[in-house]
Amino acid sequence: MKKLLTLLISISLFASCQKEDKGLTKEQTASYISKGKEIGQATVKLLGSNLIKHMKSGGPKEAIPFCNANASNLTNEIASKYNVTIKRTSHKLRSGKNAPNNDEKAVIEAYLAQIKKGEPLKPQVKKENDGKVHFYAPMKLKAKCLACHGTVGKQVSSATDSIIKSLYPNDKAVGFKDGDFRGIVNITFNK
Repeated sequence: MKKLLTLLISISLFASCQKEDKGLTKEQTASYISKGKEIGQATVKLLGSNLIKHMKSGGPKEAIPFCNANASNLTNEIASKYNVTIKRTSHKLRSGKNAPNNDEKAVIEAYLAQIKKGEPLKPQVKKENDGKVHFYAPMKLKAKCLACHGTVGKQVSSATDSIIKSLYPNDKAVGFKDGDFRGIVNITFNK
């Protein structure tokens, strides 16, 4: 009896040490982080290469309308390939259709608090009560993005600002500097 009790306690302690977030083990969490990074990088590569191509051929005048019409489709292409849902959202939105839900707002606020404390931002994984797993990762702005997301009158010309405002009348996604926190990506792994 004593051996059985010791075995049960040992199994219980082992299982509790392996859990991280609502039933995910450390190994599962690491696997979701690795896959989330892979999917995130594939998304950035596809979106980025298309935007760069349009920036080179016609500058913001061509790239902004292209992004407006095609960014969701390109993101959905990657999502379909990996059987996930991908959402990019921010505290400073360009498009209202990308508004964060309550969980995403909490993640964004937590990252903003970490920035104020000078803490590094790291991807995170959360398993919801419905069993779906979410990979959240911070997005940092790159210098090449400042032509559309920098300071109006400095990096963002008045002509570019006019194009942005014509497509996104409630745009708040300007005033960034190289390396700034731009928002998050939320990758939901489908069951």
